[in-house]
Amino acid sequence: MKKSCVALALAGSIGAVEAATVVKPLAYEIDGEPFEGLLVYDDAVTTARPGLVMVPNWLGVTERSAEKAARAAGEKYVVFMADMYGKAVRPSNPDEAKAAASAVRGDRPLMRKRAQAAADAFKAQTEVPIDTGRMAAIGFCFGGGSVLELARSGADLDAFISFHGNLDTPDPDDAKQIQAPVLVLHGADDPAVPPEQVEGFIDEMKATDVDWQLVSYGNAVHSFTDPYANVPGRNEYNPEVARRAFAAMNDLLDEVFATR
Repeated sequence: MKKSCVALALAGSIGAVEAATVVKPLAYEIDGEPFEGLLVYDDAVTTARPGLVMVPNWLGVTERSAEKAARAAGEKYVVFMADMYGKAVRPSNPDEAKAAASAVRGDRPLMRKRAQAAADAFKAQTEVPIDTGRMAAIGFCFGGGSVLELARSGADLDAFISFHGNLDTPDPDDAKQIQAPVLVLHGADDPAVPPEQVEGFIDEMKATDVDWQLVSYGNAVHSFTDPYANVPGRNEYNPEVARRAFAAMNDLLDEVFATR
């Protein structure tokens, strides 16, 4: 995925306001294996900005996920899209995505390790200046669940934000290791995250002293931030809910970064 091609795609997809968006590959290794994520930022800003580690949906590192990263970044943040599968694994359809995501979801220590490795690579990179004292993690769908697992691992970040992500975990007691605020942005009618999973997450959080919020949006299902989601009643874009969810993300980040 070349920088120029992705940047052109982004410029055409998200409008002139984002025309300065740069998408740049960043290679790193985990246990000697090659991984490659994407740095996404507005190059009109030259000062160090807070960094957001972003775990994408189950399709992984794609141009469409880069568009979402650009929306999250705006002029305020630099985003690094984590590679959760390895450079050689790039799902091209839902079946391949399901296989790749299931392998990682089925091994939560591996999920946590790969998310943390992405955060470490982001912090260590020198391609674009970031304020390493102000960093958070965001994720979408599969990525939202990954970010919550990163939080449960005790990762040293300033906030953890899940957009329509899975909320289950093998060991709810791990939530006691969470060190920063957690924000879950959930579609009230999401069939992929049933009510019992939501209630389990609430019970998990109540058993801790974590600063947490769960916002349940009416008339929203899975993938409500994804403009390409078009399976009515299951995976469907909701532009108004997406706007509210990104605003909620920014409100929390403004709050936590102001204290750093």
